[in-house]
Amino acid sequence: MASENTGTGHGGTRPARVLISGASVAGPALAYWLHRYGFHVTVVERAPALRPGGQAIDVRGPALDVAARMGVLDEIRDHATDLRGMSVLDESGTEVFRSTEVTASGGRLDRGDVEILRDDLSQILVRAGGPGIEYLFDDSIAALDDGPDEIRVRFASGRERAFDLVVGADGVHSHTRRLAFGPDSGRLRPMTGHLGVWTAPNVLDLDRWQILYRLQHGPAWGGLVMSVRKNAEMRVYVGVDGEDPFDPALRDPEAQKRMIAARYADVGWEMPRLLNYMWDAPDFHCDVGLQVHLDSWSRGRVVLLGDAGYCGSPASGQGTSMAMVGAHVLAGQLKAAAGDHRAAFAAYERELRPWVTANQALAERHIAQGPPDQGVSSEGDWYDDAPGPDGRPFYEVVDDFTVRAY
Repeated sequence: MASENTGTGHGGTRPARVLISGASVAGPALAYWLHRYGFHVTVVERAPALRPGGQAIDVRGPALDVAARMGVLDEIRDHATDLRGMSVLDESGTEVFRSTEVTASGGRLDRGDVEILRDDLSQILVRAGGPGIEYLFDDSIAALDDGPDEIRVRFASGRERAFDLVVGADGVHSHTRRLAFGPDSGRLRPMTGHLGVWTAPNVLDLDRWQILYRLQHGPAWGGLVMSVRKNAEMRVYVGVDGEDPFDPALRDPEAQKRMIAARYADVGWEMPRLLNYMWDAPDFHCDVGLQVHLDSWSRGRVVLLGDAGYCGSPASGQGTSMAMVGAHVLAGQLKAAAGDHRAAFAAYERELRPWVTANQALAERHIAQGPPDQGVSSEGDWYDDAPGPDGRPFYEVVDDFTVRAY
């Protein structure tokens, strides 16, 4: 799509130069909109290429509207997990609950929401942005020098460049946030234990189906397994409680694998076989469930987007939607402000924060209620009927944002 040429830089004489840190979902979504509005956009990503793997994520409510305006909604639907339903098994492996109306990972199946693998969505968003967006892989921001007219960036590679703005879209452990805002102390709120995810062959012969194996006692939650990519493979999820959420040793993937293996050493069902695939999985990922809470999402010429600024944790079910909607709002406000980043950042936060706060509160409800099982009175209760912390049902919160034109 042709640029609208509205992103003015210093003195309005050139396009504003924006550096985005992070190329998962929030970063490429913002890059798309900024490039469309005439900004000069660079995205830096620490990984050597777009990262493989990651859990299935959800594009819901107003995020569907954003995807439609980007022209990618049909492609997102083409890559949906397209699950038909789910089963819940007890510790003995006996099925105790079955539904074709809801899944634990995606929610109600009678809505237009889309569950999609994170890496598939990332690739779609990057392609949508087109060749006019500069991507710097295998690099990261090492230092920031925020000045009155520009912000100078030194990269880990040693190169130095100047930009008008820097956006931290580099996730819950955002290095950009720490560089601009200082230490994370008090800003990260643990919500759940560690969640591990990896790809395995579809050895369970699942047909667009999800199985939740539940453990009632001990630090291991159990496993969630779902067929993906037209049943060609599975994504395996495991959860572990009781570990220090801020233990630096548990940021190492091999240490995470050993921790998971120890906690799941004596569990039943198919878990021993599924754990065998963990050791050599090229897309293994493990992290602790955290929320990010900041009094302000910007400082000087640096602004935060998505999980870096307001992560809701996987328990909210809304991280991807908040990232995509946030990208649209941030880019729109930068366009509307015609170069006044202070006004744009304030308007972005003013417009988005009430919805973000309500969505973060959904995590508390999901943790308290737990996933659907034989104890719910209706298969839709878990995701819809029961009120959340602010008294509103889940989908009322999800849909309570109007995507406007800028």
